[in-house]
Amino acid sequence: MYTPFIISLASGTLKIDSFRHYISQDSHFLKSFAHAFESAEECADDDEAKLATSELRKGVVEELKMQNSFFQEWGTDPGKEGTVHSATVKYTDFLLATASGKVEGVKGPGKLATPFERTKVAAYTLAAMTPCMRLYSFLGKELQALLDPEDRHPYKKWIDSYSSESFQASALQTEDLLDKLSVSLTSEELDIIEKLYHQAMKLEIDFFLAQPLAQPTVAPLTKGHNPAEDRLVIFSDFDLTCTVVDSSAILAEIAIVTAPKSDVVQCEAQIARMSSADLRNTWDLLSGQYTEEYEQCIESIMPSEKVEFNYEALCKALEQLLDFERRVNSRVTESGVLKGLNLEDVKRAGERLILQDGCTSFFQKIVNNENLNTNVHVLSYCWCDDLIRSAFTSGGLEVNVHANELIFDESISTGEIVKKVESPMDKAQAFNDILKNYSNDRKNLTVYIGDSVGDLLCLLKADIGIVVGSSASLRKVGSQFGVSFVPLFPGLVRKQKESGGESSPNWKGLSGILYTVSSWAEIHAFILGW
Repeated sequence: MYTPFIISLASGTLKIDSFRHYISQDSHFLKSFAHAFESAEECADDDEAKLATSELRKGVVEELKMQNSFFQEWGTDPGKEGTVHSATVKYTDFLLATASGKVEGVKGPGKLATPFERTKVAAYTLAAMTPCMRLYSFLGKELQALLDPEDRHPYKKWIDSYSSESFQASALQTEDLLDKLSVSLTSEELDIIEKLYHQAMKLEIDFFLAQPLAQPTVAPLTKGHNPAEDRLVIFSDFDLTCTVVDSSAILAEIAIVTAPKSDVVQCEAQIARMSSADLRNTWDLLSGQYTEEYEQCIESIMPSEKVEFNYEALCKALEQLLDFERRVNSRVTESGVLKGLNLEDVKRAGERLILQDGCTSFFQKIVNNENLNTNVHVLSYCWCDDLIRSAFTSGGLEVNVHANELIFDESISTGEIVKKVESPMDKAQAFNDILKNYSNDRKNLTVYIGDSVGDLLCLLKADIGIVVGSSASLRKVGSQFGVSFVPLFPGLVRKQKESGGESSPNWKGLSGILYTVSSWAEIHAFILGW
């Protein structure tokens, strides 16, 4: 979805020469597909499977007819549309080799092959084809949903073809046939099926990435990045943006697990601590109070009716959260739940902290790419910056952390917190201060990634604000104050359409638009590409 080719095609800004090149490459692809289905039909061991494969091959013939209609419209000969690209050859060679039985540990479907071996080759062939069918089916539906009935989209015929009920049925039929042919396979043979599927999908992605484009695109964001002139600054929240579990719960759990039992006498030299049972009860009470009071606080700042987006009005409303968050943190300090924590236990917990899928790999790619020269800052309400640092250093990452600090005396926490980041206003102040400290020799492009109301001001201030997850309170507050939440892919397609494919997009903060994603994979694809 996030390849430059698909975004350009979806927006209707794809240059006709690029589309013609794609169609010519895809026609080679489809001819190999038809041949592979024919081979699979010959190898199938029952009439039902043979019939299903034959029907799927007829579907490919219909695709080729659609492509030939493009060539007729252009008045060109499909046989004279240039050389076959290496990315196309890699997939077609892989597919035809698999269809001929050239898979490790498998006999080719010759005269000596048993019916079982021939069925196995048919299953392997379907495994090398199914990802393509599913991917095109998926793309067709996604792009069809973005079509404006009033627009004359230049590639509507292509989108209609792959979003059609008949093609959707063919994709499902291919998957069902693969399942049927795989019933009698061993676990080792199913592993081969999985590897072939994965390899086919990778080759398919490489095929789309290889399509030449002579136009600016909104993705990947770093494509036009020039480190001599541009500075990319990535800001991210930590709790539930990067992590699966909130860090406050992690710190509380360390305290509870390492606390003495109620019947254990503590040494006078040690910092006095509550028993694990008392800690558990105290933490449950604090958590319950926080949830109840937070919901009340959110309700109190909401305007009675939706208003137009106004950043200053939103700032004024969110100022009321400062007193609430300060009360919460003071309550935590006074309760003593964080007293007596060992710094090494905190660091170990950070190293073992489970981050969201794709989060670590994204930051690794960003930080380790010397050509980007990107600056990464983590802004968090977390009570202990050491926990955050450990979570990232375990993945070999050094990032700038801006958070509260838990005070340690000879590696044992006193329970006191140096409070630096307690509210949306504190985060916004840190955001502004960081940018002020950069020299004016480069143009800043800022991206903020967050998940909660505490991130709202920074998300809006950044040139690009990306919301991870589905926080109900964030959407409730944002929407009431005129903020628009737009799924990232449709948002990029719209942005590409606005540029007409002729100029680089202009990203600017305080637009009132935030982009939503379901995973870090989307963030990775948008910012870095693949």
